Formats: sequence, structure tokens, C-alpha cells
Amino acid sequence: MASPLDTAKRIVVKIGSALLVGGDGQPARAWLQALADDVAEARARGQGVVIVSSGAIALGRKVLGLGRTLRLEEKQAAAAAGQARLLAAYEDAFARHGVPVAQALLTPDDTERRRRWLNARATLETLLGLGAVPIINENDTVATAEIRYGDNDRLAARAAQMISADALILLSDIDGLYERDPRIEPDAPFVPEVRQIDARIEAMAGGANAAAGVGSGGMRTKIEAARIATRAGCAVAITKGAEPKPLTRLRSGARATWFLPRATPQAAYKAWIGGHLAPQGALVIDDGAAAALRAGKSLLPAGVTGVEGAFEKGDAVRILSASGAEVGRGLARYDAADAQRIKGLRSDAIADRLGYAAGAALVHADDLVLS
Repeated sequence: MASPLDTAKRIVVKIGSALLVGGDGQPARAWLQALADDVAEARARGQGVVIVSSGAIALGRKVLGLGRTLRLEEKQAAAAAGQARLLAAYEDAFARHGVPVAQALLTPDDTERRRRWLNARATLETLLGLGAVPIINENDTVATAEIRYGDNDRLAARAAQMISADALILLSDIDGLYERDPRIEPDAPFVPEVRQIDARIEAMAGGANAAAGVGSGGMRTKIEAARIATRAGCAVAITKGAEPKPLTRLRSGARATWFLPRATPQAAYKAWIGGHLAPQGALVIDDGAAAALRAGKSLLPAGVTGVEGAFEKGDAVRILSASGAEVGRGLARYDAADAQRIKGLRSDAIADRLGYAAGAALVHADDLVLS
């Protein structure tokens, strides 16, 4: 099959500790330079790239003189010590391309609470628009469950969902999914393509396939990440990342297991808004605003005549006509109290009324689905 990378407009690449940190506890700089070459080439093709990176704990362990087995508080201390070194390694790798990198520390909680989700997405969208490569890592210094379970795979899937990515690449120490563990059964059949993640596929995950002593994830977390991302319309590849320029190799046909979505990211996102979120309130709009929404425009405060309910920023709201008919549903970019204060205003008056502005729209067209 042709690689989904060929047509992807946005790509998320997840990189594990085993690829980033050498046996000496130092960053794998040559590998990172080749990755930066890969990403620069993708950007030249007009593709936006976000990196979800492990490695802070592994780097910090060396700095603080810690051993392999760490207590939770030691893992958090190692993450604090290693994070700056991790970002510095990325900055060095991308510097010769003149590409800025930007750190974003998240936890799955940030990607699952809609208010935080909207804020994080806005930041990532802005960074991509400014030509930067966001480097996302778990906020291991304060997160606990994520450190225990090694959840950067799921975090990468949530990031892909957040930015409506077309492809998520999980770089691993194994080249994809096998029907049985190939370390135990070298002749185990390889699975090149998965169109539906069912009990049979889950059973193939077996135990962890992470590199011993460095990574903390495994095939099970990758399958779960693939489930999240494909539901969001994003194709997912599990492929071996150790060789230089893994994205170029993948585009050229390197072995990988591709998990294929059933819809585009945009269609999946709209379906999620329209059918899976319980509305927490409503915005009543005038006829001019209704016509603008049907033309693909955002809902601006000027067209809002009424605010109902006690919704928070990021909550789903119904959008109603003057007669009470539902025009659509969307995610509110202001809470109910602030929406009440700015209804009927021109967008350029929002900051004067509230003392801040979270954008010109009450509901952006990207976050809105018509009924």
C-alpha cells in the first residue's frame, strides 16, 4: 500500500527513550541530527510535524547518578533534571535547519479535560503556524500514574487527535505487530495492516516490547494509542526507529504495521462534537449568524442574542435559532458568564469588555457541526 505519509498534512512522531538516549546516558546526537533532516524534508513538502518525546528521565538519571530502579520521587527528580538536556539536544539538532523548537509539557489529563484541551490545541496550532516544531513530553515532574505506566504512546495519540493529524508514527524497537512474540517465535507472522482493532489484534500485543532498562511502554500501549488515533481519523504506523531517517525509510516502504482509520480527522472530530458530548448550555443566535454558520463561518459574539446554562470554556453547547430550532453544536471558547457579557459585541471589543480575549469567535468553525 502507499504510505499514508505521502498525503498527510500533519504528522505526529512519538520517540521512545531507547532511541534518544545512548548506553552512556547521553543524547543520541547523530540519530537526532538525522531525525531533524527527516522533519525538515517533511516541512519542505508542506507537512506540519509535532514530536512527542520520551527521554527526560533517562537523561536525568545519568545527571543525578541514579541507578536503574527508581522510586517515584526519584523518577520525578530525574525528569526535572533531564528535561532541559532533552530540549537542548533537540535545539542543537534543528539549529542547522534554522527551525525553532518549542517545549510543551502535558499529561493525558490535559488532553482529556476539554478546557485544557482547547488551550493546549490553540498553543500547538499557533506554534505550527509560526513554523516551530513542538516537542511534547509528559509533565513527569508532577504526573504520577503516567510515569508508572509509561503512557507517552497514549499521549501521542491524544496529541494527534488534538491537532487533527493525518498520521501518527510510533517509533519503536520493533518493526510492527506480529501475531505472536517474534523474540520467542522468530517465524511468527507479521501483520502489515490493521483495519479494525478487535480482541484478536489485542491478543497479539502480548507483553511489553520496550527495550529493557530504558523505555517503559510496550505493544499494549501502542495498540491502545492506535485505537484512540484511528477513531480520530488518524492513520497509525508502528515501525522500527533505530536506523537513521526513519520517516524517509517509512515513506520508501520500510516494514511497518499501519492501522487505518475509517474517516478523515475532520469528519471524526465533527462526529465527536455532534454525537458524543453532552451539551452544557446553549447560545441563541440571530438570522444573520445562522446564515454565516451555514456558509462555513465561525459564531461571533455579534450574532448571539442569548446565553443559556452554566457551561465552562471547552464545553459543548447547542446553537439555537430565535425560534428555538437547533442550528448546530460546538465547543464554547468562553464560559457562560463571559459569553453573557460579550453577546452582541463586535469581536474587537471583547478585550475591552473582559480584560482579555480568547479569540474572535464564541464558537470557532473548526469546533462546530451543523444540525
